Amino acid sequence: MQMSGAQMVCEAIIAEGVKTVFGYPGGAIMHVYDEIYKQEGFEHILNRHEQASVHAADGYARATGEVGVAMVTSGPGFTNAVTGLATAYMDSIPLVVISGQVPSQLIGTDGFQEIDAVGISRPCTKHNFLVRSLEELPRVLKEAFYIARSGRPGPVLVDIPKDITVDIGEFEYPDSVDIPSYKPTYKGNKRQIEKAVEAIKLAKKPLLYIGGGVVLSNAYKLVREFVEKTQIPTVETLMARGVLGAKNPLLLGMLGMHGNYASNMAMSETDLVISLGARFDDRVTGKLSEFAKYADIIHVDIDAANIGKIVEVDYPIVGDVTEVMKKILEQMDDIDTDRYEAWRNILKRYDELHPQSYVDSDEVIKPQWAIERIGELIGEDAIITSDVGQHQMWAAQHYPFDRPRQWINSGGLGTMGFGFPAAMGAKMAFPEKTVVNITGDGSILMNMQELVTAAEYKIPVINLILNNHFLGMVRQWQTFFYEKRYSETDLSFQPNWKALAESCGGIGYDVTTKEEFDAAVKDAIEQDKVCFMNVIVNRFEDVLPMVPSGGALFNMMLPQKIDEEGK
Repeated sequence: MQMSGAQMVCEAIIAEGVKTVFGYPGGAIMHVYDEIYKQEGFEHILNRHEQASVHAADGYARATGEVGVAMVTSGPGFTNAVTGLATAYMDSIPLVVISGQVPSQLIGTDGFQEIDAVGISRPCTKHNFLVRSLEELPRVLKEAFYIARSGRPGPVLVDIPKDITVDIGEFEYPDSVDIPSYKPTYKGNKRQIEKAVEAIKLAKKPLLYIGGGVVLSNAYKLVREFVEKTQIPTVETLMARGVLGAKNPLLLGMLGMHGNYASNMAMSETDLVISLGARFDDRVTGKLSEFAKYADIIHVDIDAANIGKIVEVDYPIVGDVTEVMKKILEQMDDIDTDRYEAWRNILKRYDELHPQSYVDSDEVIKPQWAIERIGELIGEDAIITSDVGQHQMWAAQHYPFDRPRQWINSGGLGTMGFGFPAAMGAKMAFPEKTVVNITGDGSILMNMQELVTAAEYKIPVINLILNNHFLGMVRQWQTFFYEKRYSETDLSFQPNWKALAESCGGIGYDVTTKEEFDAAVKDAIEQDKVCFMNVIVNRFEDVLPMVPSGGALFNMMLPQKIDEEGK
């Protein structure tokens, strides 16, 4: 079949089953957009900034587990997209980003809107391509989708010169991919799995450490079965919230810098860490010399480069979590769960001693209360995104996540401005679900222009702005470590949020009391428009527990206790 390179791009997207593409046109990719105008195989959402296009594709991918697709032009169009690529790369999210490039003959001449997209994106993509000829375009597109979704997922860039999008040639989209240098390992080593199982059965204080790889592998049912069968206490990372479900009695909670007391103490006292799809991020480990210092470590990860990268591992297992857990479960029928009873009782006591708590108030809305309350009001079926800061940590601590892919946030890169476009992507994937972006008054401004996008396309996401008139997390650090020198963190000068939302075609709410909060949430759920809920919260509320940077997990700053009289 004879067609242009631009047509080939559209046909490949359709062949891969993509239903929604996010993007922003420009000169170098104009031929592709002309074909988008003609086709009916997928919907295109015109964001108002390229960063938001990639974040929206990212949110779509996290919510569905499928490859998200974004499209941008050359030069500043591509550089605006880099933050989105880096965000997806850090959290192993499958994306294909297609960028236009100046014509082939102009590459290297500093032509108008030329930029070395391949060079710039090399550190923040799983792989990237500069298409050299029309003949290789179908193969490159097929490989891009394959690489993005296989093995350890990640973003892939396809940079296409403008002349190639207009050239005419034969299109035959490959049925399969064979890349000799890229062969992901899915099945773990049989002997290593047997050794790990033996270690689990001999341990007295085992701890299951669940990372985001369990979500990416869709292994949560197997993990829940493992926990039920073994009765081993479990902790989740920020990226794994919802894997076990908030109601599971064996879930201690989140661990790390803002993890709860029982989780951090469990990691400090365990004699065997069973790590599934986690990468031992510094926000989890704290001081490395004190991290799980009494424990042997089982590390299951599909990326061999992750194993032993941060901590020394005793039982390395390279493979997909799903495949490895199937093999482990086959060998768990004779496990003695009573062996861990004393350990479970110790951790139960820790949780009773310092539960995840805060001091509520009837005079001012506490952000923790707002998150707990919205969880009660919107039910377990909602999808929650967040930006980055205090609100993100409060959401991770206090929202009752019931399932994986319910919680969408930027973990590794910590990208402010991620939450709103990511919520739009999730809503496009699941229009029947309520989607809430929990954000702050600093973060929401960073992709505020997407109000127009959401209004135009009738994407009714709810933005819950926990407004403390501060760049909250930085302010918290300034309070604790910089003698309250609040350098450039005061955000007292703000727009009229309600009027801003309404001026862009949305709905706004100003909330100062708990009664107003309930009324606003109940009304927002029924709307078919994008919403801004400006919730004024306690200004100097801190995220606690907190492990100071570089400190040991067991040295936590804890919230104050409440006595029987509520003091």
